Amino acid sequence: QVRLVESGGGSVQAGGSLRLSCVVSEYKWSRFCMAWFRQAPGKQREGIAISRNFRAPSYSDSVKDRFTISEDAAKGTVYLEMNNLKPEDTAMYYCAAGDINPCSFRPTAYNFWGQGTQVTVSS
Repeated sequence: QVRLVESGGGSVQAGGSLRLSCVVSEYKWSRFCMAWFRQAPGKQREGIAISRNFRAPSYSDSVKDRFTISEDAAKGTVYLEMNNLKPEDTAMYYCAAGDINPCSFRPTAYNFWGQGTQVTVSS
């Protein structure tokens, strides 16, 4: 059973930065797709960053060139570096892992989820 625990959320002003962390138990880098999703109140869960082995990650248009997914394999941790944050980035952020190929932005494709961490961006 893969377990994921996110941390690093918080409140920040527009233009600021945050780094989210996702500690992954029993992680098999070459097998799993790793992804970050977010969900704002009243909206559907949105895939924003996906990667397998952190080669050629993909990003949604809403975060491209501002967010970066990365990993520290020694620590079993996946990160989401978020820069130039905007009020519309306010949401609950989730880390997900899936034994899927290819990786996907669809939340239904992922088997394992963290509990989420809240990010609030004020103008």
